[in-house]
Amino acid sequence: MALTREFYRALEDVVGGRNISEDPAVTENYRCITAQSSAHYGPEDTRTPKPQAVVLPGSTDEVQQIVKLCNKYKVEFKAASTFWAAMGFIGSDNAIQLDMIRMDSIEVDAKNMLAIVEPFAVGGTVQVEAMKNGLTCNIAGVGCSSSTLAGSSGWVGFGPSSIFTGIASENLLGAEWVLPDGEIIRTGTLGSDGEWFCGEGPGPSPRAIFRGWTGTAGTMGVCTKIAIRLHPWPGPKWIPVRGTAPLYMADGLDNVRAYTICFPSWDAYAEGFRLLYEADVCYLAHRQFNMFGRDIKTALVEIFTHPEKQFCDIPALVEDPYLKEQNADMKIDVQIVLAGFSERDLDYKEKAFDAILEQIGAHKSEYYLQQDIEDFTKLYLLRLARKNYNYTLCSSYEGNFGLSANVFVAAPLMEEAAALKKKWEQTHTGVAAVGGDSDMGSVSGIGGGGTTGWEFFVHFDGFDRDSIYDSKAHIDETAAWMKEKGLGADFGRWNTEVRHPDGYNYTQEEHDAMYSKIAQPGLATYQWKIREAFNPNHLTGSYYKTATPPECKGKK
Repeated sequence: MALTREFYRALEDVVGGRNISEDPAVTENYRCITAQSSAHYGPEDTRTPKPQAVVLPGSTDEVQQIVKLCNKYKVEFKAASTFWAAMGFIGSDNAIQLDMIRMDSIEVDAKNMLAIVEPFAVGGTVQVEAMKNGLTCNIAGVGCSSSTLAGSSGWVGFGPSSIFTGIASENLLGAEWVLPDGEIIRTGTLGSDGEWFCGEGPGPSPRAIFRGWTGTAGTMGVCTKIAIRLHPWPGPKWIPVRGTAPLYMADGLDNVRAYTICFPSWDAYAEGFRLLYEADVCYLAHRQFNMFGRDIKTALVEIFTHPEKQFCDIPALVEDPYLKEQNADMKIDVQIVLAGFSERDLDYKEKAFDAILEQIGAHKSEYYLQQDIEDFTKLYLLRLARKNYNYTLCSSYEGNFGLSANVFVAAPLMEEAAALKKKWEQTHTGVAAVGGDSDMGSVSGIGGGGTTGWEFFVHFDGFDRDSIYDSKAHIDETAAWMKEKGLGADFGRWNTEVRHPDGYNYTQEEHDAMYSKIAQPGLATYQWKIREAFNPNHLTGSYYKTATPPECKGKK
């Protein structure tokens, strides 16, 4: 459905001719392969719809004008910044895509420990500006090249440092928000005195409407600017780095320690997390390198930290007696960073940390105590800059066994989950065999010591149809197993009910049929009422889960 010339020219008047295009060579690039979305639909030849135009706004005023024009001409829109997953893409043929790349400003208020950021201010850049002022930020698990605003206002946003800095919903302060109808809301203190320091105010909180726990994935308008809480950083204003790709190591972090902890059992793992949370000694805690697979993770780290080695060396490294012994020792492991704000502070944290390890029978990995490997681990975890390593084993990956369950609930099931994955690897050809357990994830947010992030990496060939379908079938099997165990929905399946497998939006009738059957249908009817108030023309896709109240069915 081509845009009318009148509408297109009106958009062009807002952003200028250089910042809008309907050229198919441009618009075709703004499509997402649904096999590699957060719901892993497949197949490889199914993509989200092609936008009728791509628009690059440069300010909140321009965003507001664009949204008002979309309401006037009844054209759908969706805004995205770094386009990490399908949720940032449109779901209709009658739609335009907003690319927020021109809006990337960062302003650090060191006195009040906050940063004011626009959509394309990515985590790594925000962290750099914060560190110049002795501060740092939460970087979401997707990595430092992801949008800080998107992770804080539109999606979950937990990461390795969340045990110290909190997850995104705990860090979001004031927000400037263009509603789906083109009106602007400024939340919390920003809406009263122009200050950004608090996201709440008297009465019902609009932050709860557009943020909540997981965020609304861009279906409640366009967030154009937010303030996030910053946190103390005890290191230098910039981190000196040495080495050659891929071995980049951090220098000058004498008050920072990085360890890999080996646990004797999953019970000890869970108890260790509880004690680490309660002792408040961790600056960062994340099960990172296990994503490569428990059978080969030491071989992969050995390759990353020795640039002369290659992936073809994996078989020999796996059989190396020392590496084999160290790898077995790290069967149940986690990476921990301690940071001292003084020598006494670091000394206390080291002693408390060692006491916890002794209490649960855990110990520090000998392999990761090597200085170069520790310096590599520090930089990797603090910056979260090498998310391309997610694609090391195949061209694509998806997370499954994805949940945020209490560690005492999930940990006892880890070996059963790993066995399920390993069985699939051994009996199917579409999923890369990485030794069953490729679970990774963060330890905790500051708001609750038991909540953790879990995610098995499923590596597959995103250019092979059979591999795509095979990996999808495995993820479906895992999701069914999780339901049977009472763990709730796999977060890789949180989005299956918000976009068709063919990439298009669901209709309201289809959502009504889905959500009338859930345990608490009142939640979906409540969101329907919110949607009708804030988005009366239904112009931002179907990621907002709604059900028409019985008394409103049949009415327009």
